[in-house]
Amino acid sequence: MANFTFLQTEIEGVFIIESRIYGDSRGYFLETHNFNEFKSNGIDVVFVQDNQSKSRKGVLRGLHFQKTYTQSKLVRVISGEVFDVAVDIRPGSPTFGKWIGVVLSAENKRQIFVPKGFAHGFYVLSDEAEFIYKCDEFYHPEDEGGLMWNDPDIGIRWPLHPGTEVLLSDKDRKNPTYKEYLQTIR
Repeated sequence: MANFTFLQTEIEGVFIIESRIYGDSRGYFLETHNFNEFKSNGIDVVFVQDNQSKSRKGVLRGLHFQKTYTQSKLVRVISGEVFDVAVDIRPGSPTFGKWIGVVLSAENKRQIFVPKGFAHGFYVLSDEAEFIYKCDEFYHPEDEGGLMWNDPDIGIRWPLHPGTEVLLSDKDRKNPTYKEYLQTIR
């Protein structure tokens, strides 16, 4: 019996993944990754690095990517709730410049698989959120790239908290616009 449901999104290669949950009076158990099941569903990657962050309500991290050492990511939330976004920046892709957004939470236990060639970010919806993700390439700080989180040409519909300031890192405040990014890949 399969322990996962792989939901293909409207962007090829991006999957929302639901784990089968085994629960009883003691609590629950679930698998978050199984190489063989992922591979048989078209996700043939070997993860080499796991990362975790904790953020408070209103924090927006992103949109991030690596330029040369591109990364696939398997993302989930273990505490709280976030709105997670992936933007297709694969040159030649029929969905280039399109985005997908999904709510990930400790409660819904959903994951999203973001393949190589995407900018990625998330916005914290709960008071706090702990975010975990696996990467299939090591992080290279000199290879960082980014896009402006609120660029109108991308048009992400972030579910922002009314009256709450979006909290960004200094680096994310300086991310280039989508048009500026396009100039760098031509």
